[in-house]
Amino acid sequence: MVIRKPTELPPAVAYGFVSAMNDYFAEEDDTKRDAIAAHQLKILSDYQNPQDKPLRLSDVAFFP
Repeated sequence: MVIRKPTELPPAVAYGFVSAMNDYFAEEDDTKRDAIAAHQLKILSDYQNPQDKPLRLSDVAFFP
């Protein structure tokens, strides 16, 4: 069994994600919210391990 080290985000990326999600929840326009979530999806995907399951927009966005 191969044990993989969990992916660690650089602090600047993690802080940027939290900041973007605060903007996401403050935004009232659904189109802008989708744009924020899509941008964060792209950034987080860059830090995924190749063997990890791909992220989806619903993994990043909050859908009430």
